[in-house]
Amino acid sequence: MTQPDLRPRRRPRAVLAMARKTAHQVLDTDVRARLAALTDIDPQLVLDDLTTPVAHRALADAELLITGWGCPPIDGAALDAAPRLRAVVHTAGTVRHHITPACWERGLAVASAAAANAVPVAEYTLAMILLANKRVLDTARLYRLERRRIDWNERHPDAGNYRRTVGILSASIIGRRVIDLLRPHDLTVLLHDPYVTDTEARELGAQPVSLPDLFAVSDVVSVHTPLLPETRGLVSRELLAKLRTGGTLINTARGAVVDQGALTDEVVSGRLHAILDVTEPEVLPTDSPLWDCPNVLVTPHIAGSKGGELRRLADLALAEVESYALGRPFAHPVRPEHLARLA
Repeated sequence: MTQPDLRPRRRPRAVLAMARKTAHQVLDTDVRARLAALTDIDPQLVLDDLTTPVAHRALADAELLITGWGCPPIDGAALDAAPRLRAVVHTAGTVRHHITPACWERGLAVASAAAANAVPVAEYTLAMILLANKRVLDTARLYRLERRRIDWNERHPDAGNYRRTVGILSASIIGRRVIDLLRPHDLTVLLHDPYVTDTEARELGAQPVSLPDLFAVSDVVSVHTPLLPETRGLVSRELLAKLRTGGTLINTARGAVVDQGALTDEVVSGRLHAILDVTEPEVLPTDSPLWDCPNVLVTPHIAGSKGGELRRLADLALAEVESYALGRPFAHPVRPEHLARLA
């Protein structure tokens, strides 16, 4: 049985910085009460602009920022207004949008709830992989249209998950969790990630392959690559052409990682299937062929934490705030040298 930590806990001065809507959705009454017990905080004050007089007064004594979706960039001017700031705990995934180089120059300790947000994304991905290989979406659509008994083995002789091959593009936090969730299934899992050695890939439970081979051999390719200058359009027309006819591309990462024009051509032709939780732009134009393409499922960026799953983000952030108050290191730190590998 784990013994409670009886070390004296100090209450660092903390401030919330995020969109007000985010605070309302992620930080319920119980979470804010727990924050008030752990820190010296006004749980009703939420900064969505770090340039105002109100923000500057709040930042003047702040030692800890608790951030979320919609947090403004913490730039040099914001840091000048926060001379005592030492740490940031982010209640969501990526910190790219608000943690600036000035934060690293200050030496701020940064923690993120990315590991918590990875859980529902990986669950969504697992579900879509299994449904895609089973041809559930195709079968349901045809059944609805024809409304009669059909020999599905004859219609979809390649359907099913037994001994199928799944390619994972990038061993990000989410990609690793997807690989782990795939373990109980009778699937061959491939991985391409230039930052992961062959030995590490095998330890994760995947066979390391080159990027072209990932597409050439897989029945389903799932994209988990962060959007960086070098990954924009990474899933190119040439790679998509290698994916076998009837194969499926799943993207829960960022829309711009995929050459969307090339993907559109492939799915409109009927050669490939796609499951897209992200697109470029985020909301497709109303006349995009992807909306009505029968072999494409477009969802509105819902793979990440939604509804009750938001509490998982809050609970992880609360644990990190408690660690900070007790003088412990963060369990989920973000370091600048790792940013190139994080979504």
